[in-house]
Amino acid sequence: MNRFTGDIIKAIKNGSISDEEAEILLKKEPFVDLDFAKVDTHRAMRQGAAEVIYGAGKTAPQIREIAETLVKNGQTRVLITRLDNDKARELEGMDDFRYYDRARIGFIGNMPEPDGLGTVLVITAGTSDIPVAEEAAITLEAYGNKVDRLYDCGVSGVHRLFGNMDRIMTASVIVCVAGMEGALPSVVGGLTDRPVIAVPTSVGYGSSFEGLAALLTMMNSCSSGVSVVNIDNGFGAGYNASVINHMKRKETE
Repeated sequence: MNRFTGDIIKAIKNGSISDEEAEILLKKEPFVDLDFAKVDTHRAMRQGAAEVIYGAGKTAPQIREIAETLVKNGQTRVLITRLDNDKARELEGMDDFRYYDRARIGFIGNMPEPDGLGTVLVITAGTSDIPVAEEAAITLEAYGNKVDRLYDCGVSGVHRLFGNMDRIMTASVIVCVAGMEGALPSVVGGLTDRPVIAVPTSVGYGSSFEGLAALLTMMNSCSSGVSVVNIDNGFGAGYNASVINHMKRKETE
């Protein structure tokens, strides 16, 4: 059972909504057609997590209309990824809107209290990888995870990593973000029994091929617990880490 339907059932049991109100929530149209976008209002019911707005390539008015449609249809939190500063300024008048500039994420609503299994550790190889790491970290927080950040611990000074072994060993999931040659996830994967989600970034000199070198290194990792998302995909890493971090909770519901 996903969290959306589970919350409805709990609300019926505790009397906060009637059977008829619950039926209306479940019967709402599965999408709203805005011509330029078909807004998925049933995604939370199907997947346990509501629709996310990808901000790149959309105008600020389009983003606003999509977000308002989601809120109107009962979505209490809206995540907007790849949102640049100019568009964020145009959206500032929306209720409960905030902007995380390093992550390039807009968010509508209140951040939930962490309810995952444990802490998700987000590690970067370098300072230049932080924007992608922050996209993962804010995504994780938006989905109810406690996040620990460990930045600038790449293999060129690997002792920095060894000085934080307690944080690595106690995390429930690790998101490892690296550009250049992308070696860090293999090192981290060899130090822990926790799942490691590797994120290649487009940081690096010419022969890094805008992240392709890091991607191929991570895909060929000999550390068994490493999985890989696409180049610069902090959101995808954060989302998947959140799913893993909530598996225990889902099993007990």
